[in-house]
Amino acid sequence: MTGTVTPAAGPWHGGAPLSSPGFEHAGLRVSNQDREQVVEHLKAAYAEGRLDKIEFDDRLGRAMTARVHADLMPIMHELYGSRPPMPAPYPFTQAAPVHHRAGELTGGDRLGAAAAHLLPLTGLLAIGPLIMMLTAGKTSPYVRRHAVEALNFQLTLLGVTVLLAITVVGTVLLPVVWLGGMALSVIGGMAALGEGGFHYPFTMRPVR
Repeated sequence: MTGTVTPAAGPWHGGAPLSSPGFEHAGLRVSNQDREQVVEHLKAAYAEGRLDKIEFDDRLGRAMTARVHADLMPIMHELYGSRPPMPAPYPFTQAAPVHHRAGELTGGDRLGAAAAHLLPLTGLLAIGPLIMMLTAGKTSPYVRRHAVEALNFQLTLLGVTVLLAITVVGTVLLPVVWLGGMALSVIGGMAALGEGGFHYPFTMRPVR
């Protein structure tokens, strides 16, 4: 790969030296912001031609599914060598600009995130946000965050529907539950268009 620095031999963890700056925090859980910082670095490297499409997709997938800092550190080492720009104690807080900060989102990001909330109103239910998560969510952390939230809500709503449907009282409550769900989906879509976050109430979150 052109432009990739191969770190020197030594004790490694996931492709990066354990003695590297920030590895004392390797076991810390990462936040969405940490993942998005690395994604911005990857986008910049791809735009500069330092990564080809296959290399970019591979590293993007690893960054978006990272759980701890040790998962993200090797990606940055592959881009920058033994001294990636990641100060302790949270190695990625001073990297590239956060993609979802106000004023930095594209119209496509906002529309994609809003679509994740609004597609269930067309009858797609959980399939709508799942599609957005697997497509636009791969390159836009903002879309993925909203799509995951909408997907978890739709799965919760379907589960509640099954439970209520087996009782007489539940069948009476179902229209109220679904009307409430539709209203929340609209609110979520409006929040996404406004570059804000949104969390559905009373929602289980099996998808991360």
